[in-house]
Amino acid sequence: MDNKTYFKKAQYGMMIHFGLYSILAGEYRGKRMGSTIGEWIQAYFQIPIKEYEQLAKVFNPIYFNADEWVDLAKKAGMKYMVVTTKHHEGFALFHSKVDKFNVVDATPFKRDIIKELSDACHKKGLKFGIYYSQALDWHEKNGAGYDKVENIRWCNCWDFKDKKSKNYHEMFERKIKPQVKELLTKYGELFTIWFDTPRTISEKESIELYQLVKKYQPNALVNSRIGSYPGMKYDYISLGDNEIPKEYKNKDLLFESPCTLNDTWGYKSYDQNWKSPEKILEIKKHLNERNINYLLNVGPDYLGRIPKPSVDVLLAVKKLMDKEKRK
Repeated sequence: MDNKTYFKKAQYGMMIHFGLYSILAGEYRGKRMGSTIGEWIQAYFQIPIKEYEQLAKVFNPIYFNADEWVDLAKKAGMKYMVVTTKHHEGFALFHSKVDKFNVVDATPFKRDIIKELSDACHKKGLKFGIYYSQALDWHEKNGAGYDKVENIRWCNCWDFKDKKSKNYHEMFERKIKPQVKELLTKYGELFTIWFDTPRTISEKESIELYQLVKKYQPNALVNSRIGSYPGMKYDYISLGDNEIPKEYKNKDLLFESPCTLNDTWGYKSYDQNWKSPEKILEIKKHLNERNINYLLNVGPDYLGRIPKPSVDVLLAVKKLMDKEKRK
């Protein structure tokens, strides 16, 4: 079965947000982020790079187990997985030869998390996809985005205050393209490439990325967040975060809605606003009836554990799904 056909039939997938932000868990120097999503903590508090880099020195998720994560996704009835390889913080969960700010070179853990998840997915028959932030990168002087929204800066304008000197293309050539190539060539067959927040990236650069994917992974599906230009090439449409459309979607196109189990993507210790299994199933049915896949996120904690409430809800949803099938 080709990937487009599989995607249309899949209906349900697991997204995973995991990174250095999982250590802070929504809190910094006695303050909490409130309702802001956990993976944005560096920008929210404008934490200097030199300080943020110290988190890598204590990043040691000793309870991370790729087989357990994949087994959970399968037990929950999910058909594919999408995991953050590099979020806006600039830290890579894979062994990148391009940049030392990665899980193998910069942490005591020294294990390639993406490699282990890729191997587990391929071994257990779960389609494997990757998330990569192609424009925003707060570890870089030339990371994209120049404005301020709700006390969150898109670019790192606290370490690097001269906005006029920013040159995103320099970072694109030096880091973004080479890291994407690493992901495309070192981790086996990829189901989806999930790009995000295409701020300041040009149409030409977005097209280059799309062509790079198709050169090395011609069957991989690229989402619509690769670029925000009219006529931009992509393989499926990522709706807005937690977007639940009322109307039916064009059955000739592929759609996916990325959604959270509570109110955050990256782990926040105090966010206990979990959706009930009944609500999750209601949303899933609503989306699937409208030709939209439900990509449901979990945010592991700093030790690599998927929070028990997440596990409990996902398995309870599967029980409800099975019960409905028996009717």
